Amino acid sequence: METVKVSPKFQVVIPKRVREQLQLKPGQELIVYVFDGSIRFSKPRSIKDLRGIAKGMQWKDEDRDHTERF
Repeated sequence: METVKVSPKFQVVIPKRVREQLQLKPGQELIVYVFDGSIRFSKPRSIKDLRGIAKGMQWKDEDRDHTERF
């Protein structure tokens, strides 16, 4: 676990160990979101990487929106 400070411009520096572990490059984009009261960063994934991500999921009938049909 690493600790960082927020600058007066609300910037933070990603620690070197974390940058190396995630193989981050200068200028690389990250997705920032809030989840469960914490700030999360993640690398964007391409459409090819997402292929098959929902394979094997069991959908319930109530998960579908039956009101919007094309």
